[in-house]
Amino acid sequence: MRRREFVSLVGGAVAWPLMARAQQPTSLHIGIVTIQSRTTPIYAAFDQRLRELGHIEGQNLVTDYLNPERQAEGVPGAIKELVRQKVDIIVAPYESTVKAAIAASDTIPIVMIGTEYDPLARGYVKTLARPGGRVTGVFLQQIELASKRLQLLKDALPSFQAATMFWDNPSEYQWQAASSIAASLGLQLAGVEMLKQPYDYEGALASAPPDNRSILIIPIAPAFYRDRERLVEFAVRHRIASMFAVREFTDAGGLISYGPDFPAIFRRVAEYVDRIARGAKPADLPVEQPTKFELVINVKTAKAIGLDIPDKLIPLADSVIQ
Repeated sequence: MRRREFVSLVGGAVAWPLMARAQQPTSLHIGIVTIQSRTTPIYAAFDQRLRELGHIEGQNLVTDYLNPERQAEGVPGAIKELVRQKVDIIVAPYESTVKAAIAASDTIPIVMIGTEYDPLARGYVKTLARPGGRVTGVFLQQIELASKRLQLLKDALPSFQAATMFWDNPSEYQWQAASSIAASLGLQLAGVEMLKQPYDYEGALASAPPDNRSILIIPIAPAFYRDRERLVEFAVRHRIASMFAVREFTDAGGLISYGPDFPAIFRRVAEYVDRIARGAKPADLPVEQPTKFELVINVKTAKAIGLDIPDKLIPLADSVIQ
């Protein structure tokens, strides 16, 4: 099954590489404000795809990665710094970066990765098919995924009746979606809001009802993704069954993940950057949505924490880590 698939709302996405050859940029300066390391899988995929498209760091490409946690003004300050440096394109992986980029400049194109908000509902684009402004990119609708993850947990752990979900401000609507459907699945779901970074996962678990502490659900959010190895170690140490939103967590030792191919999303974002660098207007580039999602099960972790994954679930997995 192909994982790197997206739906284009207007079509023509497959022709991008061929069309792009018509105009070769001489140089490109892009800026990214992120709390993730540049070597993390998503940005490694982004950088690799840019190289494949002919944008070579140190030759015809300059990429500024700014961590907002190291800026006096946080995200707004980091975006203002990119504007001062006169970057050609801003890559915005969070809603806060989209807001700040719109406020800081009237001209710089913005390529978003919308994982924790709806860009149409927020007014960042006029329509997904024709954004109509300076913002375009990839949008991942999480509400249906929240329900699917709970159902998969039920399938993996038939006796599962109660769980805890950690959530923070960026992932609040994922918590709301999961909590709204939990009862219909016969589940008791307790939510623990994470407020101050670095997050205190030990304290968060201790604050959850005792009956809910054996199963943990982690949504997509920047801080959780950055803390993925820490979260996995925490879950395994406490012998907690864990459900995550992307496979980087199961690759690190998490039990189950269900969600999009996140590195593939960032490769697609690199293609948006390439198109804009070659003269395309963000207003005319449709916002795309992933259409394929992958279920990954870490059987090794299941054995380590004393769980048996039902045999019927294993064939449904896109990847099984032994």
